[in-house]
Amino acid sequence: MEPQVLYRVCYGTSTPTSFQKSLLSFRPALLHEHRRHRVLQHDYPAIVPQQCSSVRGTYVHGLTDGDLYRLDIFEGEEYERRRVKINILEIEGNEAGEGNVEGEEVDVETYIWVAGKTKLEDREWDFAEFRREKMRNWITSSEEYDEVDEAVKNHANDPTGGRGLNGSITERLEAKKEDQVLSSAV
Repeated sequence: MEPQVLYRVCYGTSTPTSFQKSLLSFRPALLHEHRRHRVLQHDYPAIVPQQCSSVRGTYVHGLTDGDLYRLDIFEGEEYERRRVKINILEIEGNEAGEGNVEGEEVDVETYIWVAGKTKLEDREWDFAEFRREKMRNWITSSEEYDEVDEAVKNHANDPTGGRGLNGSITERLEAKKEDQVLSSAV
């Protein structure tokens, strides 16, 4: 997951404080025997088991139970958190994986797509395309995107699948936060 999106989910902002940034560490990693697909009509990927394929991603260390709770809500029912083994990349090669040098094998949890392969495009999800063309929909809270956020909130074909700043997942998290504040004020 792109760190800015992870920060947005866990901390409510894509630009956390220095202290918040210090709580997590990120390292490139490979997940073997899996493939990352693009979800039909959405901006986000899905990882599914598949022989002779690998997914380059990020190993995140330092997540709390609270962070995992938020991530579980963010990922929704389309995904299931599962234990897998990854290899940390000591040297990160190019996009095709040429030049990768694998190091330590680590047991981790990741989100595996469980909503059916019929909802997936056959092509690989393009991370560079996401960063270039779509990521702003997932992390921005500036006035420049207010109109877009409002349209996404009210549009049935939300490309963020409810995960955008004004999506249903954000609304559920805000409602829970308000409930917690009210109950702690009593």
